[in-house]
Amino acid sequence: MTNKKAKGIRKKTRNKFKRGANTPRLTVRDQLREIPVGTTVHISIDSSVHASLPHQRYQGLTGKVIGKRGKAMVVSVNLGNASRQLTVNSAHLKEKKEPKKAA
Repeated sequence: MTNKKAKGIRKKTRNKFKRGANTPRLTVRDQLREIPVGTTVHISIDSSVHASLPHQRYQGLTGKVIGKRGKAMVVSVNLGNASRQLTVNSAHLKEKKEPKKAA
């Protein structure tokens, strides 16, 4: 007799959502952070925050903040040839660091 196959939203995420030993813990400041519209962000899912959690296929993608919906941010992401709009909590977003320009 075999076990039933898991079909939930978080299936096959045991290693994908794991936090490394050197990854800092989530702070209240990270959860309440306001990200300005037009900022380029990376989606980095934090498994300890369940609010506005994006699907696992968007882990590691880069997008642009196009608006705000409640406490969450609306992020535009390209997935193949299609453009998707995700509603994501700011705890799952990291701002892209712009390279310094030489003078």
